[in-house]
Amino acid sequence: MLIKIFGAAVQGIEATLITIEVNCSKGIKFMLVGLPDASVKESHERIVSALQVNGYKFPRQQIVINMSPADIRKEGTAYDLPLAIGILAASEGVKHDGLEDYIIMGELSLDGSILPIKGVLPIAIKARELGFKGIILPKKNAREAAVVNNLDVYGVDHICQVIDFFNQEGTLDKVVVDTRVEFYDAQQLFEFDFSDVKGQENVKRALEVAAAGGHNLIMIGPPGAGKSMMAKRMPSILPPFTLHEALETTKIHSVAGKIGTETSLMAQRPFRSPHHTISDVALVGGGSFPQPGEISLAHNGVLFLDELPEFSRNVLEVMRQPLEDRQITISRSKFTVEYPASFMLVSSMNPCPCGYYNHPEKECVCPNGAVQKYLNKISGPLLDRIDIHIEIVPVPFDKISDKTPAEASSHIRDRVIRAREIQIERFKEEDGIHCNAQMTPKLLSKYASPDNSGLDLLKKAMDRFNLSARAYDRILKVSRTIADLDNSEKILSKHLAEAINYRNLDRQTWANM
Repeated sequence: MLIKIFGAAVQGIEATLITIEVNCSKGIKFMLVGLPDASVKESHERIVSALQVNGYKFPRQQIVINMSPADIRKEGTAYDLPLAIGILAASEGVKHDGLEDYIIMGELSLDGSILPIKGVLPIAIKARELGFKGIILPKKNAREAAVVNNLDVYGVDHICQVIDFFNQEGTLDKVVVDTRVEFYDAQQLFEFDFSDVKGQENVKRALEVAAAGGHNLIMIGPPGAGKSMMAKRMPSILPPFTLHEALETTKIHSVAGKIGTETSLMAQRPFRSPHHTISDVALVGGGSFPQPGEISLAHNGVLFLDELPEFSRNVLEVMRQPLEDRQITISRSKFTVEYPASFMLVSSMNPCPCGYYNHPEKECVCPNGAVQKYLNKISGPLLDRIDIHIEIVPVPFDKISDKTPAEASSHIRDRVIRAREIQIERFKEEDGIHCNAQMTPKLLSKYASPDNSGLDLLKKAMDRFNLSARAYDRILKVSRTIADLDNSEKILSKHLAEAINYRNLDRQTWANM
């Protein structure tokens, strides 16, 4: 008997329907074709064991299985369950009525238990697009798939539940998640809050500006000044996810297998903080079978690179193109995948190898030229893509011991949201532009042109501080954001003055030592 059953393959963050054709005929042979990888071929042993342990005989017939389309490589163990059900149906161990209404995915253990898989959300979205009635998958992945409406989602723990369901000897419970209620309730839950940060008002202001305009930022300061502490609190002041952003971000984490069993839809913007020993492939994504890297896992959120000069120069340089294009393309000989990478880069660094250059109390012990050599580990083109440079000094004792609570993240976030709403309205006719950091030179001339007094101030600043030409556009972008926070239609001299103050590393005299 020839049976068709359906699964799915994930490429990038999109799923492709896989039709599994199983034919049982006279003979004793097992053939699996359609470009399966080694783990798919090994499913034969898992299926045999799972069926025998649960009292079902593996058919002693010639079994030919074709997985189409044959030009797409099938990877992983997620095809165990559909292959097993297909084999039973073709040998008349399972009724085949209703099989074509479902996409079935899951990994089998030797006792028939069904283990969780990756990429469930894109598969569920594809199932709804193609008009399937439902999807059957591991119970631990069920809440993730239940985000998709108008689709029956069944979570199962064991292969016997699936067999009984199709033989009409048992029922499966639908998994239902009230996505909107859970999503909006979880948006206000943050582990870290700016009310914990004592002092550092100028740095908190810079972080607020960065969040309001989507600007990349670097903090320069000695050890213990609070750089990492404040960076971890950035998600708490970013605008809340829209449902579209949450779905897109959840898809990426689903493909990477980073979704928890109790998670349905991600409600908070991601914060990724890789160690400086990370490889370029782990950062941007790739591998023999490409997976999303840290920059894609930080999509719509924050990528924090602590001790930026300690990262390999090659690792930092591969970030230049994603920072500009906001996506990463990974090419292999037979296929190409694209992952979104629209993240906000927040980084930190010591001002010198010993960490105490420009420290108000401790003396720097680095030899002549060491500071500039240390800063030169960060290339000009990468620095060109960082809009805000802010210097941090240690918090004095009277600030640390002050019991007065600092401003809460919720208050800062309200100002950021208002500024973002102005930008969304401004760029509503511009495709792919949502915040000031994404402005092109054409949009800069249209929305961020200072008046004559502002131009005079900008010229004097560039001459006085020896600012490089690359700082010009960055200053205009940041000043536009500061004006939005001030609810000002025009860019005033005070907005430019604050933006100029956020270009520490562009001052040619800053690290002359």
